[in-house]
Amino acid sequence: MARGHWLDPLARRLLIATGQIAPPPPLCPEPGQPSRAEAAVERDLLALKLKQNPALRLRDAQEVRHAAALGWRLDVNRATPGDWLRLPGCEPHQVDLLLRLQAGGVQLSGEDDLQRLLGLSEAQLQCWLPLLEFRWYGEAAPLRPAPLDVNRCSAEQLGARLLLDPPRCQRLVRERGRGPFQDLADLQQRLQLPPHLVEALIGKVSFGRGPVGPDLPRPAAAPQRQRP
Repeated sequence: MARGHWLDPLARRLLIATGQIAPPPPLCPEPGQPSRAEAAVERDLLALKLKQNPALRLRDAQEVRHAAALGWRLDVNRATPGDWLRLPGCEPHQVDLLLRLQAGGVQLSGEDDLQRLLGLSEAQLQCWLPLLEFRWYGEAAPLRPAPLDVNRCSAEQLGARLLLDPPRCQRLVRERGRGPFQDLADLQQRLQLPPHLVEALIGKVSFGRGPVGPDLPRPAAAPQRQRP
């Protein structure tokens, strides 16, 4: 039989079936990587978890790849806080920056924009990439209320706009009197806010220079002397 003939694969299978030649060795995964069967089981398990909890946070790059294989995608220029926080290692202050820029109509055109904006390492960027989509929209982002400046707003605004209870509003006002809040992480640490409450503030607050001081009266002008 000539080498490379189209019957070669069929003849090889027949010879293996009759025991005349040994079967080829099974393909082995790369060191540290699961086999195809193991990967399929892990992907099916993740699909079950996602069905039970659509807001499930992915733990590592492997779960990101499985989620991408299941059809999950994250639209960078329209993603919600919950979408971003599913990504492994994505921090609330990064999501806050993305949401405030999105509210201002800013769009990211590719992975380089995202990496520079958030200061991502190459490993973190590669971990997220299977899920990311950079769709470009001709129209501006949906209009949202302007972020509330927690360093300058009143306690009433905190309760009405951010739905904070009165004790937390009063504590925020007292604490900012010692110095303006720098960012979400500073706000969380100084007020000891639970994570779910901090996540609810993403994109809804800003951090200005500090409370407006009282308007001081101008000194009265000295009376002019009349010349004799």
